[in-house]
Amino acid sequence: MRWSQTFIPTMKEIPSDAEVPSHQLMLRAGFIRQLMAGAYTYLPLGVRALKKAEAIVRQEMDAAGALEILMPALQPIDLFERTGRKEAFGNVLINFNVRRGDRNVHMALGPTHEEVVTDLMSRHISSHRQMPLTVYQIQTKFRNEERPRFGILRTSEFLMKDAYSFHSSLESLNDVYQKMYRAYCRIFSRCGLEFLPVEAESGPIGGDASHEFMIPAANGEDRIVFCKKTNYAANLERAETGRKPPVISTSADAKPVAKLHTPNVGSIETVCKLLKCKPEKLVKTLIYVADGKPVAVLLRGDHEANEGKIRRALAAKSLEMADPAVILQVTGAPVGFAGPVGIKCSIVADHDVPLVVNAITGANEADYHLANVNVGRDYELTTTFDLRNAAAGDPSPRGEGTLELVHGIEVGHVFKLGTKYSVSMDALYDDETENRQPIIMGCYGIGVNRILAGLAETKHDEQGLIWPLSIAPYEVIVSVIGANEPETMTAAEQLYGELKSAGVDVLLDDRDLRPGVKFKDADLIGIPLRVNFGGKGLKEGIVELKWRTSADSERVAIADAVKTVLEHLGARRKADLAVLPD
Repeated sequence: MRWSQTFIPTMKEIPSDAEVPSHQLMLRAGFIRQLMAGAYTYLPLGVRALKKAEAIVRQEMDAAGALEILMPALQPIDLFERTGRKEAFGNVLINFNVRRGDRNVHMALGPTHEEVVTDLMSRHISSHRQMPLTVYQIQTKFRNEERPRFGILRTSEFLMKDAYSFHSSLESLNDVYQKMYRAYCRIFSRCGLEFLPVEAESGPIGGDASHEFMIPAANGEDRIVFCKKTNYAANLERAETGRKPPVISTSADAKPVAKLHTPNVGSIETVCKLLKCKPEKLVKTLIYVADGKPVAVLLRGDHEANEGKIRRALAAKSLEMADPAVILQVTGAPVGFAGPVGIKCSIVADHDVPLVVNAITGANEADYHLANVNVGRDYELTTTFDLRNAAAGDPSPRGEGTLELVHGIEVGHVFKLGTKYSVSMDALYDDETENRQPIIMGCYGIGVNRILAGLAETKHDEQGLIWPLSIAPYEVIVSVIGANEPETMTAAEQLYGELKSAGVDVLLDDRDLRPGVKFKDADLIGIPLRVNFGGKGLKEGIVELKWRTSADSERVAIADAVKTVLEHLGARRKADLAVLPD
């Protein structure tokens, strides 16, 4: 492709509304343009890069035995009502009525396709002999992001690969889950991403096991817990700590309990300010309702509750924060003054709580707190649990090393769904004894445009984007010096034609501009290999080859240019393949 015949609207200045590097650079390099908040047009460079990522995803899905289908973006709302996800998605679900003749039809734009694919398979899978079966699609998804931001990292419309597997046994699900896990590692490695597979909560999708694939990035909206020594990685919702239950006993330094007047304070911050103490000296009491029963959860004042851990510790199917009426019932006080002493419900505590000596807690009385509260003397615990979010410096749950927190961008997620959707949608099959059973399912998603955003966010420098060879919209750019000279352009077009004939994705910068402008544009759009052609070098019979990430260039005879370019590209591809997981 000739630069003069394509559409690459580069920008010199950083757009004022672009907050993060990926957004800034993809705008400046002419890859995307915003239509409205959360919706972007992909320009020619962006489309080429997106299609290359899509091709890698498709190749690895096919290799893993998945079959490609294409499902409708429009979905009847009753599918979401059957699974309960209309309420679970809430305002995120884009749904509306359309007029058809004399009736209104209520439908939604698909945020994912669990309901649609389960409905499909419920009509066609009737026997265990038809499974396992895995299908996938690459399709546009829609979610009403209330705060779309960061360019194509967080949008209302996005391109997603979603795959779904169907099984008659957990062993079969586990086998396909591992195949998908390995395929994801290959996909992200081939795309040139640095990523971490992390243990994750399943969230509103459902299911009982899942992994997220995260790109560590300073501007990532997710927090990842990681241990370099053991390679343990999990998102903050799921991350365990290696802390153990402490010995529960009253400290020899326990002081007499004192009642403190704390009017109009209810938060940890305001209590600490009034009492001039640090939050780690407080024990906060959170009241939850677990399977319909109130329970008090004790945490150190500077720690955050992890509801997934609390639910698992209580073996509860449902867990929610108690409303003010329930809090008043079990504490005798309004919100903000709960404490473990004399509380009228069961108590569970985090491992760190018994270690707080002479703690400050709520007094279960409006406008009062207690000082010098100690376990064993003032309230009882028989054991403790890991109930809080992991923090930097915590021991790794794998026995060695410590945890650190990093930010990350989620680019993929794999789930073991179990029978959540098949039960609610009557997707049943006959087992070996001809008894009806719900189909066991898995779900596997990749944000295809997030591959591009993640690369742009993590692979750039002051000059612009740095695309890996596998994703770059063009592998080579021929920057013509003296494009207004007919002899120069004739020779450059011959080189360009030979590279194209050899199968190279090549962009010919045939614009009549100063060399410095062309070189800056080439660096900005991030093409891996630049060929400087013309000027003094043409008279000497040489061209310059320069990799985007190299400070030095290589001088090559024009007659050897195509051969040398092919050798360089071949060596780079071989090096990239060498690091791929099996």
